[in-house]
Amino acid sequence: MFLMNDDQRAIRRKLRILSYAAEIGSVVKTCRYFGIGRASFYRWRAAYLEHGEAGLIDNPPIPKWHANRTAPEIEEKVVYLRKKYHLGPIRISWYMARYHEIKISDAGVYRILKRNGLNRLPHGTRTRKVHTKRYNKQVPVAR
Repeated sequence: MFLMNDDQRAIRRKLRILSYAAEIGSVVKTCRYFGIGRASFYRWRAAYLEHGEAGLIDNPPIPKWHANRTAPEIEEKVVYLRKKYHLGPIRISWYMARYHEIKISDAGVYRILKRNGLNRLPHGTRTRKVHTKRYNKQVPVAR
Protein backbone atom coordinates (compact mmCIF):
# COMPACT_ATOMS: atom_id res chain seq x y z
CA MET A 1 0.00 0.00 0.00
CA PHE A 2 1.30 3.46 -0.92
CA LEU A 3 1.15 5.98 1.94
CA MET A 4 1.03 9.70 1.15
CA ASN A 5 2.06 12.56 3.34
CA ASP A 6 0.19 15.88 3.48
CA ASP A 7 2.29 17.53 0.75
CA GLN A 8 1.69 14.70 -1.69
CA ARG A 9 -2.03 14.74 -0.92
CA ALA A 10 -2.22 18.51 -1.50
CA ILE A 11 -0.27 18.23 -4.78
CA ARG A 12 -2.56 15.46 -5.99
CA ARG A 13 -5.68 17.50 -5.14
CA LYS A 14 -4.39 20.60 -6.91
CA LEU A 15 -3.39 18.59 -9.97
CA ARG A 16 -6.89 17.10 -10.08
CA ILE A 17 -8.41 20.59 -9.92
CA LEU A 18 -6.09 21.93 -12.64
CA SER A 19 -6.78 18.99 -14.94
CA TYR A 20 -10.53 19.30 -14.37
CA ALA A 21 -10.39 22.97 -15.36
CA ALA A 22 -8.44 22.12 -18.52
CA GLU A 23 -10.96 19.36 -19.30
CA ILE A 24 -14.14 21.43 -19.03
CA GLY A 25 -12.54 24.74 -20.08
CA SER A 26 -14.15 26.90 -17.39
CA VAL A 27 -12.26 28.20 -14.38
CA VAL A 28 -15.40 29.64 -12.79
CA LYS A 29 -17.26 26.30 -12.87
CA THR A 30 -14.20 24.44 -11.62
CA CYS A 31 -13.73 26.78 -8.68
CA ARG A 32 -17.41 26.61 -7.81
CA TYR A 33 -17.42 22.80 -8.07
CA PHE A 34 -14.37 22.34 -5.83
CA GLY A 35 -15.19 25.24 -3.49
CA ILE A 36 -12.00 27.21 -3.96
CA GLY A 37 -11.30 30.85 -4.80
CA ARG A 38 -10.27 31.86 -8.29
CA ALA A 39 -7.23 33.69 -6.93
CA SER A 40 -6.03 30.42 -5.41
CA PHE A 41 -6.64 28.60 -8.68
CA TYR A 42 -4.67 31.12 -10.73
CA ARG A 43 -1.86 31.13 -8.16
CA TRP A 44 -1.68 27.30 -8.30
CA ARG A 45 -1.74 27.32 -12.09
CA ALA A 46 1.05 29.89 -12.33
CA ALA A 47 3.15 27.96 -9.80
CA TYR A 48 2.55 24.70 -11.68
CA LEU A 49 3.51 26.23 -15.02
CA GLU A 50 6.65 27.77 -13.55
CA HIS A 51 7.91 25.05 -11.19
CA GLY A 52 5.94 21.92 -12.01
CA GLU A 53 4.68 19.77 -9.15
CA ALA A 54 7.20 21.32 -6.76
CA GLY A 55 5.36 24.64 -7.12
CA LEU A 56 2.18 23.09 -5.72
CA ILE A 57 3.66 22.30 -2.30
CA ASP A 58 1.99 24.33 0.44
CA ASN A 59 4.44 26.82 1.92
CA PRO A 60 3.92 27.83 5.54
CA PRO A 61 2.18 31.22 5.81
CA ILE A 62 4.99 32.89 7.72
CA PRO A 63 7.16 35.82 6.72
CA LYS A 64 10.68 35.10 5.58
CA TRP A 65 12.11 37.80 7.84
CA HIS A 66 10.49 39.13 11.01
CA ALA A 67 10.10 42.91 11.17
CA ASN A 68 11.59 43.28 14.66
CA ARG A 69 14.45 40.85 14.21
CA THR A 70 17.93 42.11 15.07
CA ALA A 71 20.09 43.22 12.16
CA PRO A 72 22.56 40.61 10.84
CA GLU A 73 25.58 42.82 11.61
CA ILE A 74 24.60 42.98 15.29
CA GLU A 75 23.97 39.22 15.35
CA GLU A 76 27.46 38.62 13.97
CA LYS A 77 29.00 40.79 16.72
CA VAL A 78 27.03 38.97 19.42
CA VAL A 79 28.05 35.54 18.09
CA TYR A 80 31.69 36.68 17.81
CA LEU A 81 31.74 37.91 21.42
CA ARG A 82 30.23 34.66 22.64
CA LYS A 83 32.63 32.43 20.70
CA LYS A 84 35.76 34.48 21.37
CA TYR A 85 35.31 35.61 24.99
CA HIS A 86 32.60 33.23 26.34
CA LEU A 87 30.53 36.14 27.65
CA GLY A 88 26.98 35.73 28.86
CA PRO A 89 23.95 37.70 27.58
CA ILE A 90 24.16 40.43 30.23
CA ARG A 91 27.85 41.09 29.64
CA ILE A 92 27.41 41.02 25.87
CA SER A 93 24.60 43.60 26.06
CA TRP A 94 26.74 45.75 28.37
CA TYR A 95 29.78 45.44 26.05
CA MET A 96 27.73 46.33 22.97
CA ALA A 97 26.29 49.41 24.68
CA ARG A 98 29.61 50.60 26.06
CA TYR A 99 32.01 49.98 23.17
CA HIS A 100 29.80 49.90 20.08
CA GLU A 101 26.95 52.19 21.21
CA ILE A 102 24.42 49.49 20.27
CA LYS A 103 21.55 49.08 22.67
CA ILE A 104 20.28 45.51 22.83
CA SER A 105 18.60 43.78 25.75
CA ASP A 106 20.05 40.72 27.41
CA ALA A 107 16.90 38.82 26.37
CA GLY A 108 17.54 39.84 22.77
CA VAL A 109 21.13 38.62 23.07
CA TYR A 110 19.88 35.33 24.53
CA ARG A 111 17.46 34.85 21.62
CA ILE A 112 20.29 35.46 19.14
CA LEU A 113 22.51 32.97 20.94
CA LYS A 114 19.76 30.39 21.10
CA ARG A 115 18.96 30.84 17.40
CA ASN A 116 22.62 30.17 16.58
CA GLY A 117 22.92 27.19 18.93
CA LEU A 118 25.16 29.01 21.41
CA ASN A 119 22.80 29.38 24.35
CA ARG A 120 24.92 27.04 26.50
CA LEU A 121 28.60 27.60 27.12
CA PRO A 122 31.06 24.70 26.85
CA HIS A 123 31.29 22.56 29.97
CA GLY A 124 34.38 24.01 31.64
CA THR A 125 33.65 27.68 30.98
CA ARG A 126 30.32 27.98 32.81
CA THR A 127 31.69 27.82 36.34
CA ARG A 128 34.04 30.48 37.56
CA LYS A 129 37.23 29.26 39.14
CA VAL A 130 37.61 30.08 42.82
CA HIS A 131 40.99 31.43 43.86
CA THR A 132 42.06 28.27 45.63
CA LYS A 133 45.26 29.68 47.18
CA ARG A 134 43.28 32.27 49.07
CA TYR A 135 40.63 29.89 50.39
CA ASN A 136 42.73 26.79 51.07
CA LYS A 137 44.64 28.52 53.85
CA GLN A 138 44.20 26.55 57.03
CA VAL A 139 42.94 28.60 59.93
CA PRO A 140 44.18 27.38 63.33
CA VAL A 141 41.32 26.34 65.55
CA ALA A 142 41.35 27.85 69.04
CA ARG A 143 41.11 25.24 71.81
